[in-house]
Amino acid sequence: MMNEGHLIYLASPEWAASLRTELLPWIQETADLGDHVLEIGPGPGLTTDLLLELGASVTAVEIDADLAAKLRDRLPSVKVVRGDAITAELPGGQYSAITCFSMLHHMESPDDQDRLFARLYKLLRPGAALLGTDPLDTEFIREAHIDDTCVLVDPDTLADRLHAAGFIGARVVQAGEHQFRFTATRPA
Repeated sequence: MMNEGHLIYLASPEWAASLRTELLPWIQETADLGDHVLEIGPGPGLTTDLLLELGASVTAVEIDADLAAKLRDRLPSVKVVRGDAITAELPGGQYSAITCFSMLHHMESPDDQDRLFARLYKLLRPGAALLGTDPLDTEFIREAHIDDTCVLVDPDTLADRLHAAGFIGARVVQAGEHQFRFTATRPA
């Protein structure tokens, strides 16, 4: 669940500009996304726009029915699956990359986050990458998430959690004062 102010910001030109200048270059230098990307929790879809620019076919899983419908209408080339990524019907071992940008903290619990990591591992092709971002635990972030579901991920434990799900080579790095980025790979 997200508060109204949060949703407005995630659809704003300011957020789009930030994604273009900060997230897009990182994606381009970090991994080859391949031909079929699975995006978890796109919200209004500004990150989806970037993935499409990079030339991949995109399947997006969005739990919020209204956001999923709007994304389907705005981006007809994207396959939008409305549902929970832990249980949504998706083909295993089919995706050339999976992304989850600033959405993990909107899950109900760390256990749900770990179940998601295990599911994403099964959905990736062997040798494919998981890329993501999530906010750090700062006062600014907590204030922005009043009346939101906000279960912040500890970046110091995330690599171990990803390895426990089967991933290898997990890397977690701070990106600015309010966010961290992470990558991991399903073994080939």
